[in-house]
Order: sequence, then structure tokens, then C-alpha cells
Amino acid sequence: MRIISDTLDFKLNKNTAVAIGKFDGVHLGHRELMHQLLEKKKEGMISCVFTFDPSPAVLFGFSDGKELTTREEKRRIFEKLGIDVLVEFPLDFQSAAIPAEDFVRDYLAGRLCAKWIVAGEDVSFGARGAGNAALLKQMAGELDFGVTTISKISVDDKEISSSYIRELVEAGNMERVKHFLGTPYTILGEVSHGKKLGRTIGMPTINVLPGVSKLLPPPGVYYSSVICSGVTYKAISNVGYKPTVTDEKIMGVESFLFDFEGNLYGEEVLIQLHAFKRPEMKFDSVEALKEQMHRDKEDGAMFIS
Repeated sequence: MRIISDTLDFKLNKNTAVAIGKFDGVHLGHRELMHQLLEKKKEGMISCVFTFDPSPAVLFGFSDGKELTTREEKRRIFEKLGIDVLVEFPLDFQSAAIPAEDFVRDYLAGRLCAKWIVAGEDVSFGARGAGNAALLKQMAGELDFGVTTISKISVDDKEISSSYIRELVEAGNMERVKHFLGTPYTILGEVSHGKKLGRTIGMPTINVLPGVSKLLPPPGVYYSSVICSGVTYKAISNVGYKPTVTDEKIMGVESFLFDFEGNLYGEEVLIQLHAFKRPEMKFDSVEALKEQMHRDKEDGAMFIS
């Protein structure tokens, strides 16, 4: 997959199908957009996802910058789906002020050579968010491209949206998060060195420090799985600060992998959170922590068996 980022100066020279959106969470609604996009790829068009970095909400201060899906995670998802080109349009106050009509004419139809555009019915772009699905359809004839718009998708009579999924993550409701994403909530990161306490109590763990932009669920222990080099290991993960052994206020994810032996330092892993088990606790001693960790391990083995 070709990635175009940090530049407004790009040009594709083949007929392209473009899906435009913010794609935070890459939920079931977004995946329907991807399905429509990949159908156009079957017709011989280049498949292109066009997103914004940062999002308009972050740029204009309407968001804390926490994301369901980080830039690196989006890249991984889109590449796995078979997308040919990913455009991470650099958004600043100047590029955000491009008139919507100019945005369609110069960037979508011009630089991307779009012959088909796929978007949600609530899509917005251009100065003051004036660009919308109606404008795309209005300009389609003039610029010789087709348009497919996707209505909001509902599951269990609840409309899927990134904002609602965010609420679920913040509440620690990982089962329902999976229901709307179509996959477990994931955390991508590199395994780093920790205090190596786990190996001294018979539970060696891996430590991942997600980027500051990653939205994490409440501190606690979660039933999980960890994917490394294409292999999935059942696991149990602690999200939080590890208050029993450190006073550092660095939010991390520490995972014990079942049926794994080896060294993963420096490796990129994907942690999938399936369900909340218990809140993070500060124990009176390392021995008390050890006893609880082994109980967590036993419960985890039963949960994921």
C-alpha cells in the first residue's frame, strides 16, 4: 500500500475510487465504505482511502486528541483490507480553509483522478465543513465521477458512530465495543522493557506503551489476546499504572501470554481486549499482587479456553 502523508503535492495518474472520511475506529459503517470501494477496485480502479491528519475536531480544539484508532493502526487495517493508496491529508488552518468546491475539483477529481467517490451521508470537508454528500453529487456530472453514499448503519437499533464507541471504550464495555467495530478493540505497539517483576513471580509479561493519542479503557485487568508475527496467543492484560510497584503515572498495557516462551522485546504486537475482569488495584505487598495475578491467570485460562 502506498502512503501519501505530510504533503499537499501529490498526483495519481490512473482512474481511482476514493473513500473519504475520518475513519476513527474503522467500525462497521466504515467497513461498508471499504466494501463499496473494493468493489470498484474489482472493476479496475485504484482503491484510495482519503483521510485527514489531524482530524478537523482535533485541529479546531473540539477533541482531546484521543483516538480509537491511531494513524499506525489505520495503516495496518487498510493495508490488510487490500487498499492500494492511503492519503493522510495534512490538515492545518490553511488547508482546512480550502473552499469545498476547490477541494473536490483540485484534490479529489484532479490530483487523485477520482472516477468514483464513496462517502457517508454525513461526510463533511472543505472550509467551514461546507462540503457534503449533496455537493459531491452536484459536481459529479461536471467532473465526470460517480458517487456512492452510505447511510448510517444500526446494530440492535443503535446507530453506529465513533462517538458512541468512544463512550463504550471509556466505560470499559469491550464486548459491546467489539459488537460495533466488528473486531475486538486493539492496541498496537512495540514491546518495551519493564521492571521484569512478572518473571520473578512465575508470570513473565510483555509491556507496551501506547502513544499518547491512543484512547485506552479504564485501568484494570482485561481478558485479551496478543498477535505477534501472525500468531495469536491467548492472554490476560493489565491496562493502567501498576500502582503496587511504581509511582510513575505512565499508562501502559502489560500482558501475560498463555503457552508462549521467548523474547518479544522490540517486536510489534497487536493486543486485543475482549472483556473487563476487574479494576486495577494497589496491593499491600508484592506477595499479595502475586497471589492476585495468579488468580487472574487461572480465571483467564477458563474464560478463553
